[in-house]
Amino acid sequence: MRPWGRASTRHRRPRCCPDPCAQHRQRNLPKRAELRQDGREPKEPPMSVPHATPAYSELVASEVWRQEATEWIEDTVGRLGYRVRGPLTQPRIRPWSTQLVVPTDHGTVWFKAAGEPMRFEPGLQRLLARLLPDLVASPLAVDTARGWMLTADHGPLLADDAAAAGDDLREVVRVTARAQRALVEHRDALLATGMPDCSPSTIPERFDQLLDALAALPPDLPSHLEPSEADRFRARRAELVDACAAMAESDFPTTFQHGDLHLKNAYRAGGATRLFDFGDAQWAAAVEVLAVPHAIVSGDPDGPSWSSLVADYLAAWDLDHTTFGIAWNASHFTHAVNRAFTWWRCLQSATDDEWRQWGDAPLAHLREMMRP
Repeated sequence: MRPWGRASTRHRRPRCCPDPCAQHRQRNLPKRAELRQDGREPKEPPMSVPHATPAYSELVASEVWRQEATEWIEDTVGRLGYRVRGPLTQPRIRPWSTQLVVPTDHGTVWFKAAGEPMRFEPGLQRLLARLLPDLVASPLAVDTARGWMLTADHGPLLADDAAAAGDDLREVVRVTARAQRALVEHRDALLATGMPDCSPSTIPERFDQLLDALAALPPDLPSHLEPSEADRFRARRAELVDACAAMAESDFPTTFQHGDLHLKNAYRAGGATRLFDFGDAQWAAAVEVLAVPHAIVSGDPDGPSWSSLVADYLAAWDLDHTTFGIAWNASHFTHAVNRAFTWWRCLQSATDDEWRQWGDAPLAHLREMMRP
């Protein structure tokens, strides 16, 4: 079993991070039941949500649902003092959410309906706007019971300006790191919205449940887990537990994790960078938020360097590269499980065709923990 206080050539470490072996001795890692910082036993993470009939995408495409949503939208914008000025359009339907575009005399308003796995998003955005008003815009209205919200149009996204993409991504990383640090003390309030608790202590149980759930999928669906591959995953479980223990001991805390941090989920308002789209958010190890930015710069030789993103991120935490290197190595295990969990939940109300379109994601993300 490899101690997480040491580097391994089997796990990629950012080039900017020195080998932590030189400065860190082997740790006495806590047992799995000792990982919770609050002293309680780890909770069993839910691996499914109630199956909807019809499927969520079929529900939100129905005339009955559209009429109900339209009535709520018209009543709500009316109470805001707005008037609808044209037909509502539905540009996108996914197994986990849908949007309606609402033209009003105060400009375009966006209606978002989140399915069961992401129903926490409206309440979460409302809370984040209260805690971080310079980073998150407050929704115009929310219905937390139904997972509905109205937001003002943000205008151009940061992704729309390709020439500034490198600088913008660095700024997104900087503001996100500062936000994470500010939100460390708000765990209970954030989890009360329904945002999943994916902290390190919850991951081993979630891993076990994922393996069972994927193995139970019909063989003709993507992400079906064959017994031989399941055995290979289980052979790495001890390393996963060690990674969770390393995260629990890290000077990087658990905090808000956006879950899908890229330039299509950011915009600029009043000279400030703002974030939105919080349906993938989790309470998790802080450094997991860098997984998507890392994938972006790894695939873009003309973009910012990984070392520059790490430096931007560390500036908000006042922690060194060695501490980051240990946490980042561990995150290859922890984030793989947590991201697979997000996708699994998103597909609980998917049709067979939707499973075939997106269903490879749970197993593909879980396999990240097996990469050399």
